[in-house]
Amino acid sequence: MRQRAPFVNIPTPRDAAAVEAQLGRPPRGLNAVAHRCPCGNPDVVETLPRLPDGTPFPTTYYLTCPRAASAIGTLEADGVMKEMTARLGDDPELAAAYRAAHEDYLARRDALGPLPGFPSAGGMPDRVKCLHVLVAHSLAAGPGVNPLGDEALAMLPEWWRKGPCVSADAAPEAAR
Repeated sequence: MRQRAPFVNIPTPRDAAAVEAQLGRPPRGLNAVAHRCPCGNPDVVETLPRLPDGTPFPTTYYLTCPRAASAIGTLEADGVMKEMTARLGDDPELAAAYRAAHEDYLARRDALGPLPGFPSAGGMPDRVKCLHVLVAHSLAAGPGVNPLGDEALAMLPEWWRKGPCVSADAAPEAAR
């Protein structure tokens, strides 16, 4: 069963090393581990609204697991985003729930530091632009917060089934 309960914890050096190995570069603006894969590695991190150099970074929840990201890329290539966006125009209840997800995302981001003038992420609240962000939000916030993120998450295979996507021990020494 997938772990989807909301929690946030301060990343350990091992977490930072795992995220670096997942991304192939050091993480930027890393604030917390927002969700852990059943394998134990972080799969969603919470990033600060501004990078250390002050650059705005509106993606609060960043999906880091390359296996999950690849599976989501397949959904995007299969046209899932277009279908979901069309449903937003036809289903007022879904559109209202998605708008509430947008408000939740902004509130969580603003709690870390306001980022005036920047939209939320993933195309919220009017369209679906990035399933990676929506799934990351669903994993970080828990079920029932982002309906389209929850739908996309339910379409994914069990990306952790083959074991961890990376080993924190394989990350560059500087990350440890």
